[in-house]
Amino acid sequence: MRRVYFVVEGQTEAEFVREVIAPYFQENGIYDVRAILIETSKGHKGGFVNYSHMKKLVVRLLKEEPGVLVTTLVDYFRIPNDLPGYAECMRLVSVSEKIDCLQQGLKSNISEAVEWPFFIPYVQQYEFEALLFSSNKGFEYCFEKNVSEKTAQILIQYPNPEEINDSPVTAPSKRLLSIIPDYQKVVDGNTIALEIGIEPILEKCPRFRRWIETLIAEAQK
Repeated sequence: MRRVYFVVEGQTEAEFVREVIAPYFQENGIYDVRAILIETSKGHKGGFVNYSHMKKLVVRLLKEEPGVLVTTLVDYFRIPNDLPGYAECMRLVSVSEKIDCLQQGLKSNISEAVEWPFFIPYVQQYEFEALLFSSNKGFEYCFEKNVSEKTAQILIQYPNPEEINDSPVTAPSKRLLSIIPDYQKVVDGNTIALEIGIEPILEKCPRFRRWIETLIAEAQK
């Protein structure tokens, strides 16, 4: 079994890895799962403002701990434009194609720095909050009926939550803020995710599911 390190952009994603993803991996015999925040400056962690910060961390982990499997959990929404091949990827038509292109660019770029890297990059379409729309159970648990009724309408509109779009007004997080003005990403986001559980997310979000399945299969080798 390989150790699995998730390089994440924020505390919300870190808690999601620890509280939701890690227990699922443990059920599959993978016990060493860690979330590591990108360091944006000396002593400051969290945020994905440029590629160099991520690359430095990923390369260090791969070189210092041979055999570790490193992945990323970062949002496509407002992703930095200095990622390898960014301009070329943005010329593609669909968001799915753009993300696939960005992920391939990341993998190729890291491969130039580390020989035989166990690196599986992942960019969330469109952002972490999309996963929360996999089930209305979390909203019903955390908020009043008037809130859960509004979130239920979004679930009906988007059977695949990953397709909720990324405009500055209608991105998943912006939709939540319009419904819940005092929405707190770290606390509320992970409480909702814990109440949902990973199974509905895997069922409703095919890109997320393929990533998780790929990580588990690679870590079990």
